[in-house]
Amino acid sequence: MDKQVFLDKVNEIFSENQFNYISADKALSDELISLKMFEQPIIGITNTNNDSFHKLKQENIIGKHFMLPKEWLCGAETVISLFFPFTEAIRKSNRQNMNYPSNSWMNGRIEGQYYINNFSTCLVKLLNDNGYEAVSPSLDKRFFMNTELKDNNKNPINKPYTSNWSERHVAYVCGVGTFSLSKGLITEKGIAGRLTSIITNLKLDADKKAFSRYDENCIMCGKCIKNCPVNAISFDHGKNNELCSEFLNSILIDHAPWYGCGKCQVSVPCEFENPNKMNLI
Repeated sequence: MDKQVFLDKVNEIFSENQFNYISADKALSDELISLKMFEQPIIGITNTNNDSFHKLKQENIIGKHFMLPKEWLCGAETVISLFFPFTEAIRKSNRQNMNYPSNSWMNGRIEGQYYINNFSTCLVKLLNDNGYEAVSPSLDKRFFMNTELKDNNKNPINKPYTSNWSERHVAYVCGVGTFSLSKGLITEKGIAGRLTSIITNLKLDADKKAFSRYDENCIMCGKCIKNCPVNAISFDHGKNNELCSEFLNSILIDHAPWYGCGKCQVSVPCEFENPNKMNLI
């Protein structure tokens, strides 16, 4: 399978997957029934021998608990990262009350993640059906993400709010986007969206990165600082994960299993485009 055939198949899966629409039994209000959650994804591809993956093991980035692509899949050749931008309808709804997440944003966070998990499973199956091995790390039993100081095997790690496979960092390595002040990823289609990734032994040509600095797409306007309902973002320290997590937990208590916030991803210059590129036009 060559690269263009693969990309065409990915877009075909996106077009045909029915889970990209909020179902009647999950919609938090009637007007959200059948609402589309995501636009067509941005796809970034890199090779597993990319030196940047090893840099993610540094303690000042992720840490030694980060698993390299070939640790997830022996013989892996390629890492594929996908960014799914939220639709205008979901983004617009979350601009209305900057102190509390909208219903459609919470549906997009929970049902949207279900869709992305299903999409990732379909993509792994596509590769398997064509004779290739593949894994989606975030769906693998070895994956861990926690707020504690131990991994799945109770081994100590140096910092909380971490994981052994970071979709944001992997997306950066794959050339999908760069980091923002709020620690989200700013892509050519903005910051408001969700990420997933696949590792496979199918060898595909790597995409060329369109940037050279880890925060190149962020214009440091500070709008996300003003938007945050709990003052969890600052110029000096970026995002305070603990304050952010506490707010998300309070939403979860009120609306379980739904939660979310996303105020740092809407009503900002990077909501649906790369503001740095727009400034150059």
